Amino acid sequence: MDIKMLAERFYNHSLHIRGFSKNTVNRYKSIIDPYCEYSKISEIEQVSEKNIRQMFFYGRTERRWCSVTFICNYKALKVFFDWCIKEGHIEDNPMKCLELPKLEKKLPLKLTKQEASRLLEVVYNYPYDYEYLRYRNYAIFSLFLFAGLRRAELLKLKLTNIDIENKTIYISLGKGNKDRIIPMNFTLTETLKRYLVERKRLNKTCPEFFCSLNRNMGYTNNGLRRLVKQIREASGINFACHKLRHTFATLLLESGADIYSISRLMGHNDIKTTTIYLEASVDHL
Repeated sequence: MDIKMLAERFYNHSLHIRGFSKNTVNRYKSIIDPYCEYSKISEIEQVSEKNIRQMFFYGRTERRWCSVTFICNYKALKVFFDWCIKEGHIEDNPMKCLELPKLEKKLPLKLTKQEASRLLEVVYNYPYDYEYLRYRNYAIFSLFLFAGLRRAELLKLKLTNIDIENKTIYISLGKGNKDRIIPMNFTLTETLKRYLVERKRLNKTCPEFFCSLNRNMGYTNNGLRRLVKQIREASGINFACHKLRHTFATLLLESGADIYSISRLMGHNDIKTTTIYLEASVDHL
């Protein structure tokens, strides 16, 4: 049977039946499609331990995959072939032939407290063409650093998710389809209040919390990517959105927060994921 048709059925099953996020399904696509192209196969019957092993060897030696990339590719293909077995298209999972590499135990990259303060200063004082951009962009980076939001969570925020009066942020269906509530400190609350004033002044009525400047619609992933690049160049600080999330967790730990509370705020499935920040914080040790 045509493997690409099977893959499409698998994506739909993952999205609509199993309830996986679009990001997860897109990750499956970004792994299954390249495997088919590299192995030059079009039928599910052509899948074999040999071409699986060849692709992973190529990835590890030529593409310089790290252990995490290797394991992500392995898991995605294994889930797909397990589904094919249940559907009766193959009898055995060819992924069992592979030996998994040992994961490198890397510490999460973060900014120092001084770098985080300087970053916010640059964002606020940047020479924008429109005043709206100053308050919106400052609110975006404040949410990363004071609430530890993921990029996708920030872009999905609705106006109704921010409760200024009770100083809380409601994260609806974050990673792993989990809801959580994050308390806001005074500084973040005042920052978001000021942004809302500018938002109202420009008559933005879209349901998304963060809006584009020129259109009455939510801020886009491409727009955020351009903003990060712009501020990175202006500040001279090398960072990504997820690095700001790591900074939030580490600074919380250094301020005396317990690891369980940090795990809840970060939305981690397993507290073991959070314990890596114990090793990342020299001040805490």
